[in-house]
Amino acid sequence: MKARFGFFVVVLCFCLVPILSAQDAVKVDPKHYTVVSENDQVRILRAHYGPHEKSVMHSHPASVAVFLTDGKSQFTYPDGKKEQFDLKAGTTQYSPASTHLPENLGDTAFDVIVIELKAKAAKPAKVGKKK
Repeated sequence: MKARFGFFVVVLCFCLVPILSAQDAVKVDPKHYTVVSENDQVRILRAHYGPHEKSVMHSHPASVAVFLTDGKSQFTYPDGKKEQFDLKAGTTQYSPASTHLPENLGDTAFDVIVIELKAKAAKPAKVGKKK
């Protein structure tokens, strides 16, 4: 019984390590990610990947991506699943919070602006006073 429990704990730890170790893209991959601007509502990142460059496993909160160049990329998720994307310059995409390992599959550099949304929502502007 103890051996079975020990085996279960080892397997659980092995499965959780990629998820728990995933961190802020700027901290774990400064070669590809830089902070352009930040305030209490958003953090704006610029990502640049050279041809066939790969990142490391990292996380983003809910975000909006603005693609600056055409590209073909692939995300590898903590469970090993892979997803490929054909991206066009000038397009945008919303993504919920996620953990992934991006890779540029193309023969040219790939650039994107990532606008990370912070949990604290902005208060609506007051238009006028009620009487």
